Amino acid sequence: MEKTNTKRKYYRRKPKKAAEAKKPPVRIIPLGGLNEIGKNMTVIECEGDMIIIDCGSTFPDSEMFGIDLVIPDFTFISENADKVKGLVVTHGHEDHIGSIPYLLNTLNVPIYCTKLTKGLIENKLSEFSMKSVAEINEIKDDEPFTLGCMKIVPIHVNHSIPDAVGLAVETPAGTIITTGDFKIDLTPPNSKPTDLATFSQYGEKGVLALLSDSTNAERGGFSNSERTVGMSFERLLKRAGDRRVIIATFASNIYRIQQILDLAADAGRKVCVSGRSMTKNIAMAFELGYLTRHQDIVIEPEEVGSYPPGKIVLLTTGSQGEPLSALSRMANSNHRLFTITPQDFVIISATPIPGNEKMVTKVVNGLLKLGAEVIYENMYDVHVSGHAYQEELKLMLSLVKPKYFIPVHGEYKHLYRHALLAERVGVKKENIVMGNIGEVYRIDENGVTVEEKVTAGSVMVDGYGVGDVGSVVLRDRRMLSQDGLVIVVFTVAYETGDLLAGPDIVSRGFVYVKESEALITEARMAAREVIEKYHDYYYKDWTVIKAKIKDRVSAVLYKRTKRTPVVLPIVMEI
Repeated sequence: MEKTNTKRKYYRRKPKKAAEAKKPPVRIIPLGGLNEIGKNMTVIECEGDMIIIDCGSTFPDSEMFGIDLVIPDFTFISENADKVKGLVVTHGHEDHIGSIPYLLNTLNVPIYCTKLTKGLIENKLSEFSMKSVAEINEIKDDEPFTLGCMKIVPIHVNHSIPDAVGLAVETPAGTIITTGDFKIDLTPPNSKPTDLATFSQYGEKGVLALLSDSTNAERGGFSNSERTVGMSFERLLKRAGDRRVIIATFASNIYRIQQILDLAADAGRKVCVSGRSMTKNIAMAFELGYLTRHQDIVIEPEEVGSYPPGKIVLLTTGSQGEPLSALSRMANSNHRLFTITPQDFVIISATPIPGNEKMVTKVVNGLLKLGAEVIYENMYDVHVSGHAYQEELKLMLSLVKPKYFIPVHGEYKHLYRHALLAERVGVKKENIVMGNIGEVYRIDENGVTVEEKVTAGSVMVDGYGVGDVGSVVLRDRRMLSQDGLVIVVFTVAYETGDLLAGPDIVSRGFVYVKESEALITEARMAAREVIEKYHDYYYKDWTVIKAKIKDRVSAVLYKRTKRTPVVLPIVMEI
């Protein structure tokens, strides 16, 4: 009988597919720069590591009486100090570096930035006597460095300041690209064009999210090249003839300053620099090699009188009408060295930042009244923007091809318009995030979700005080500015509570006392009635009595004037 083969056949088993590793979530937390101009600051967090991108400040608005500067709220940073690996700065403008000294007082975090940005930060820190305590690391285009679990690649971009970069942040969750402030200038002076090739390479590999500058999202077409300003300056210098030329521009616009030096040298003029920030920046730019020509034609302010007006170019600060700037002091005829005359030809080479229009107009009016010719209109091309227009923004979106898009650096109208542009170039509407400061955007395999909101907002700097002026103080300052102050002061005996002197009324910014005697007398009598009413109380709570005086006097003043000044009762016991 034939034996049956009971052995089972051998089958080569196919190995099980290794389960794809699940990518961790990444969180993007804007702490500034959304729904506002300036104060740019963003945190990226992945696997417990955090990096900060930029740390800027902004100008106070017209309702912030007495405020010098507005900075981000660093509460979230201080709460997560052990997670923060570094601060990466895209460029050296105040809206990106202006809050660094205040951040270092909260957390002495290492800083990573390009060479010129490093010099500008050091200048700023030296004003706060903090230069020696800061760790500032120099980075270069296309040279990656690692912070925690994140690899960061700086990408060269054009802006109105040299050494500006965008950043590719390679996280375990995917690549996040932030453009920083940028434009696409194919003929930049003394620089190379924006590195579109690297942005495109990342787009081919796959970009998880793009954060892109929205400042000029309302402007159609392409922005003009910085070289067009040089051509306009050349024409205007010829038009100036034998007059002294005064040019006001941003102290950080090194490209423009080099063009002015070149043109002044060609015209046989000497250049004098006026303004502390302008003087410091030009000295640093020559030292670092960003200004490379015609240092020999720069003269000291005291030497200007040795040359005829037609041989001088005065380069100054004050293009935004800042009250203490050199140009503003000239317009007000209180500059220590320079007086404006009909022999002056003034060029304001800047566009007013939103909110500064009235200050710039005031300076222009002052200069015109003193007889100078002033060039400030757009028709002369004396300024071009450092921010991308719509076609450049669309080109960036098309090259990067992000899965998720977050418009940044702008007011809501700018972010909204940028979001519409993203839809037009193919970004899905549900993948576009219109962000708010303090919101935590978690990106994972399920999409974008908004987690809990962190502490964020604006902190006001008033002199040496940081954050000690809040909404209540600003409300009082607003009331003082609108309706003034009325002080009710009286003296009582400590033992008996008898009224010894007063009440007297002191008015500041409300009415002129000598012309309003009837009103002041009525207010005084109202205060006396309250004091006498509480005279026989065994226990006197002066806090309560002062509140009653305030209410009674306020009612009288409002009835007679329909105004509500701040009423401040003061009691002195002797």
